[in-house]
Amino acid sequence: MESQVIVAQEMVTNYLAAGDEVWIPLIDAKSTAVDLDSPSGVLEVLEVYSRAEADYLSIPILQKHVGFLIDRHAFFAALESKPDDLGELFSSDWTRAAITAVVAKGVGHITKSHLLWDTQRDWELDLLENAPNHEKSALAAHVEILLLSRLQQPHSNHEETYQAYSTFTTNHKPSDQYETVLVSASKLRSKAVKAYERREASEISLSGFSLDGYAYYIASERRAKNVDMFNLKALYERAIADAAKRRFAGDPGAEDALRVFWAGYCDTLRINGPDENSELHTLRRAVRSVPGSGEVWARYIRFLERGIDSEDEIENLESVSEAFSRALSTNLFGKDVQQTVQLILARAGFEKRRIEVGKGGEILCNAAIYTQHAHINPDEEMFATLIRILEDGIALVRQASPAGDPRFRLEKFLAELYLSLDLPDSAIAVWQATAKHHKTSYVAWTTYTDTLIKTDRLDQARTTFQDIAMKNIDWPEAIWEAWIAFEHLHGSVESIETALDKVERAQYQVNVRRAREAEKASHEAGQIPVTDVVGAGTGEAALPAMDVDAPSSVDSRSKRKAEDPPPAEGSKKPRLEQPPPQLKRDRENCTVFVADLPSGVSESELKDLFKDCGEVREVKITQMPEGVVATVEFNTRDSVPAALTKDKKRIQDQEIAVHLAWKSTLYVTNFPEKADDASIRDLFGQYGLIFDVRWPSKKFKNTRRFCYVQYTSPSSAERALELHGRELEPERAISVLMSNPERKKERTDADAGEREIYVAGLSKFTTKEDLENVFRTYGSLKEVRMAQDPNGQPKGFAFVEFEEEASAQAALGANNYELKNRRIAVTLADTRVRARNREVLSDTGLGRRAEARNRSVRVRNLPPATQEGLLHQTLEKYASVKRTELFVSQNEAVVELENPAEAGKLLLRPEPIVFNGNALQFSEETQAASSGARAAGPSGGMFIPRSAKSRPRAGIGRDRNLGVSIRNANSATSGVGGSEQGKKGQDDFRKMLG
Repeated sequence: MESQVIVAQEMVTNYLAAGDEVWIPLIDAKSTAVDLDSPSGVLEVLEVYSRAEADYLSIPILQKHVGFLIDRHAFFAALESKPDDLGELFSSDWTRAAITAVVAKGVGHITKSHLLWDTQRDWELDLLENAPNHEKSALAAHVEILLLSRLQQPHSNHEETYQAYSTFTTNHKPSDQYETVLVSASKLRSKAVKAYERREASEISLSGFSLDGYAYYIASERRAKNVDMFNLKALYERAIADAAKRRFAGDPGAEDALRVFWAGYCDTLRINGPDENSELHTLRRAVRSVPGSGEVWARYIRFLERGIDSEDEIENLESVSEAFSRALSTNLFGKDVQQTVQLILARAGFEKRRIEVGKGGEILCNAAIYTQHAHINPDEEMFATLIRILEDGIALVRQASPAGDPRFRLEKFLAELYLSLDLPDSAIAVWQATAKHHKTSYVAWTTYTDTLIKTDRLDQARTTFQDIAMKNIDWPEAIWEAWIAFEHLHGSVESIETALDKVERAQYQVNVRRAREAEKASHEAGQIPVTDVVGAGTGEAALPAMDVDAPSSVDSRSKRKAEDPPPAEGSKKPRLEQPPPQLKRDRENCTVFVADLPSGVSESELKDLFKDCGEVREVKITQMPEGVVATVEFNTRDSVPAALTKDKKRIQDQEIAVHLAWKSTLYVTNFPEKADDASIRDLFGQYGLIFDVRWPSKKFKNTRRFCYVQYTSPSSAERALELHGRELEPERAISVLMSNPERKKERTDADAGEREIYVAGLSKFTTKEDLENVFRTYGSLKEVRMAQDPNGQPKGFAFVEFEEEASAQAALGANNYELKNRRIAVTLADTRVRARNREVLSDTGLGRRAEARNRSVRVRNLPPATQEGLLHQTLEKYASVKRTELFVSQNEAVVELENPAEAGKLLLRPEPIVFNGNALQFSEETQAASSGARAAGPSGGMFIPRSAKSRPRAGIGRDRNLGVSIRNANSATSGVGGSEQGKKGQDDFRKMLG
């Protein structure tokens, strides 16, 4: 079985480029099969190494090669007499040259090249130490050159290299030259050290999951004022090798990335390359690596065309026709329209230019000769070849996809060629056949009619307009406008009115059809209004804002006011709390995502496009690295179905894509605790272009661990669903679900507040098992959490979470239940509301609020649209963050740390912390600043709502006179100073109390 695998791997390498996962087993098999003690066996292994290194950059293969050379050199050097047919093979000079050549292939890998170069250095130093005295001087000079050359190359362990040179100088240089030589070496290496330090951050970014890091790294290198080809070439080699490895592993998107990297590498060598032979070698490797890439084959064909006129001697050039035939023989060009079109255009362009410059004689202009195919001379044969290439190419494109090429590039090429040859009938025939094949494409029909008008076939154009006006075209408005414009220019009054009448009838039919489609889309999209993720991407809590100055609706310490209605009978029954009122704004259900927009699109153009769908609330246009996208939010969700019918419409003559925003959004949870925004983007970026990653606020619940990943297209989101259930850590499978509002209840963190109850008034003898026994009768339990003080003693309250919301509602019936001789109070848990912190002195002697301020810092200079969750993540890298609260209007935040020492880490940090391009400013959180934050922030203060609901008090005869002095002070204060005094908050009352 193993031998069959080796044979299969050898067959693969004969036709396709392979990575070290294929070549290393082949090298090992070859090394085992041949006699390594004989020159012939060694040469066979060296041949395999040469072939392997020609495909992709592989440090493991290069390491094996260097080790093999050193091992065989030592073996043959130990022989008393070398084999006669060995010659110079594996002599010290030959081995040195061979090792140098191998190391040079990987020396550009600035983080791993030391694995090769250090081996070479150690081998050279070993030779130097064991050499006879009369040879040491020459060898020492060679080693010094080797070390100084390395010092000038950017690499990760430059300190070790410098130390090696220092040791070499100590052992092989006069002592009086030591300081001078090292100072000179230090200056020599400074440029390389700075070059590495400048790229170190980019190198670190390559350690993630995605190939995007290579793309950004390469882009920054190409944008440099002085392009460093040494590093750029090595960077392309690394990116290509990594993409090829991922393709071999079956990663989606790796094939496309590999094509992009090869195309960019070839372009870079064409623009900045040292010579044409190097470019040719790379192009040959590229077509072997991605034989199905029309873009790479097109570059190769254009190079061959340039090579015909080149004055430089280029080795072993094949003809364009041979390269074109070789590309088609792969049988990979019947699936991808884009790649097929690129290949055909490259070959057709070559043939057309040959005719135009007269290399094949005068251009054929006699239509009769062509149509009759009689006595075709070489010039006519070239023209016939060009026509055949284009016609076969069009057929191949239509075979690849029934939709064909939406831009009709080959059809345009062929039709324009016919028109330039004064063959209008042939040009019309091309577009007539195209329009009949693409029956619903307005581009095909309008181009066909334009060709008829251009060639004075006006009656035929009018007949065509009349035939297609009532047909189902993807953009009928374009057909109608073209027809009316044609009649105004070439028609009579009667023909204009006829056209207007027919257009009106056609428009009515189209509107009826669109209404049916909108109704169907609305039915299929049937969503429940969901509002609790509104604001998930803005850092603001997506919950109803609390009126921080309003009195609590329930105050167990005071009597019912006279104007309050008396309690209804049966008040002992559990109170079913009403859910919070629905927010008026519903972004998730009222938003569509628009992609493939032209670069200069404006907000007004988008509003004009969607104006007939409903009232647009907001349009946000975002420039992405690969194009322009936008979100369009309507006032009501009823507008969305009509907006979806705008898919494939055109803006500035460019087709756009419109889809429901949630269809390209994923809900992701249960990922590793150490995961942050960068790692999530790396993990999901391999499936498509990410538009945004939204993180939840941790202001009220620090344990929330989920996020929303939104792509620019639904197909990318669907591909990323394959991550669902994958274990990124042992025993922790990530959950990846489509963010469908209908499935919101299925999410781990959704509706947790409705499934959790708060139990107060517990006896100190109550155990977790006691609570489980009581509440298990109401439904399946998920978790029971009992609050404890620092000494482990129960605090007298607990939280019980059920699997179902209905169970939590039923459990409210346990209110006033007697447990361990205590009456317990049961209500729904509200994570947004915290019990009022009474000013109880802590161990530090400060009140709780003062202690919170003591370990809190204020963050200023935040960028606009800051996500609270992202800010929390960033600061967690520098200190232990307990809670973060964002004040959007002020571009500020207050961060509560675990203790004052952690707060000091941020306040005393010498280096700035950069967040989304802004250097953050930190200052102590004073009482005045905290009061200002309350006035401005919707949450009302330093994480503590000033008018939070009290928890229900349990037990009969409970002392209701606690805090009388405070209430009296409040009453006295509120009665002084009129209405303005009545708006004072707790801090003002606290100051009055001293």
